[in-house]
Amino acid sequence: MREVDQLYDKYFNLLEPALKSKLDEFDLMGYEHVTMEELWKYLTKKKWKKRKSEIHIHELVSDILALKAGDFMNFAAIEAYRSPNWFAELNEDELQELLKPND
Repeated sequence: MREVDQLYDKYFNLLEPALKSKLDEFDLMGYEHVTMEELWKYLTKKKWKKRKSEIHIHELVSDILALKAGDFMNFAAIEAYRSPNWFAELNEDELQELLKPND
């Protein structure tokens, strides 16, 4: 885990109501499969990437509540492209079977 992640992890329980509120908002907009862990990952890896000398709870809450669904979804898409190859463990025959057209 990176240093920035650890820095903000101690605030997670305090920020949980704001995170739940943002997840409810995403749910109303049709993004019902977003999890709190994914939202937290976005905040620590993207929004709060640079370490601040002083951290104020009200600023963290403001960042969460101001988060736009489009910004989160762009981050999630990029993270999905960076994920490991799902088919790396398959051999050539298994890949051919998956890619075979239906007759």
